[in-house]
Amino acid sequence: MSHDAALDAVRPEQITIPRGHPLSRLPWVGASIGAVGLVLSLALRAGDPKQFAFSWLVAFLFFLSLALGALYFVLIHFATQAGWGIVVRRLAENTMGTLPLFALLFVPVLLGMTELFPWVHGIAEDKDHVLVGKAPYLNTSFFLGRALIYFALWSAIAMFYLRRSRRQDATREAAISVGLRRFSGPAVIVLALTQTFAAVDWIMSLDPTWYSTIFGVYWFAGSFVSFFAAVTLMVVLLRRAGLMTDVVGLEHFHDLGKLLFAFTVFWAYIGFSQYFLIWYGNIPEETIFFRHRLVGSWSAVSSLLAAGHFVVPFFFFMPRTIKRKPALLAAGAAWMLAMHVVDIYWLVMPALHPQGFAIGLADVAAFLAVGGLFVAALSWMMQGSPLVPVGDPRLPESLSFENV
Repeated sequence: MSHDAALDAVRPEQITIPRGHPLSRLPWVGASIGAVGLVLSLALRAGDPKQFAFSWLVAFLFFLSLALGALYFVLIHFATQAGWGIVVRRLAENTMGTLPLFALLFVPVLLGMTELFPWVHGIAEDKDHVLVGKAPYLNTSFFLGRALIYFALWSAIAMFYLRRSRRQDATREAAISVGLRRFSGPAVIVLALTQTFAAVDWIMSLDPTWYSTIFGVYWFAGSFVSFFAAVTLMVVLLRRAGLMTDVVGLEHFHDLGKLLFAFTVFWAYIGFSQYFLIWYGNIPEETIFFRHRLVGSWSAVSSLLAAGHFVVPFFFFMPRTIKRKPALLAAGAAWMLAMHVVDIYWLVMPALHPQGFAIGLADVAAFLAVGGLFVAALSWMMQGSPLVPVGDPRLPESLSFENV
């Protein structure tokens, strides 16, 4: 099938959101929800700034992980020259296109640094030799400088790929794909390093005495599996809205299901490896992290995470039948997103509530604020341009893809 023939087989109204379509109002809906959540969050901050800071950090990390997972997908997609995923790549490109927004959403984290991070108050004079050794890294000016570098690099890479991909829609230049593929390898390395350091800065340093040599990989695994869950839900919802039904078929859902299954196992492997090595080493500075999460009601959350983020989805996603039924696959994807929220809450909140698990109105408000603004930005990115990279020379391969 030629490229022109492939495009002729896809109705134009299937790959763009027309004016008047219910989805065309989604940016305003998301912005309204975000505004309500933001007002409520700020009102609650006046009463308990520490709770606000932690609640905002959880919501910020959850939605940021979706955008970073999308960026990973796009870069790896080009690096491996994958053909099957071209039909869903634009959804990933639009998702990673929200990364500049997160630089703005990071401002409340900066304002709440004194509430979040114990090291902000100064650790150079601390008698703990571990903290003294970390003082050159854990200081406010260096922290702010690193955050600026993270967002600058993430946003630059994401917008470069998004703009070049959209340019290809108009020009149909095959050379654009070649150039993006050449740049993808170095970009993946940059992303891997910066995301690892960001995980250390924004999560691990909540307890500055703790450290893990594979925490960056753990954070990557959670981001990637949550992105595949999110893009699966997006495709199912778009198809139910009458879009992309000629583009994404059961073969593509099958591959999304396989990746969900694969990275669920990968997340569990990294999580268990981290726990096992720390348990075996039995070093106090390391074991304290799991000690806090194995007492009181946090022990139940740890058990829920092990069962809900691995055991249940492992058996659910394994059958071929599930992967080829969009409704069931979407249900599994929604479950994985819920478990990812639990995972991030489990990583962050014991630093605030070591006595036990607790959810309050501030958590809901922050989630509505960040989530509403994220949905508004993402749905706005989807307006006015094709939902599929129609200029990609390998689009016919993706449209006719079949699992072996």
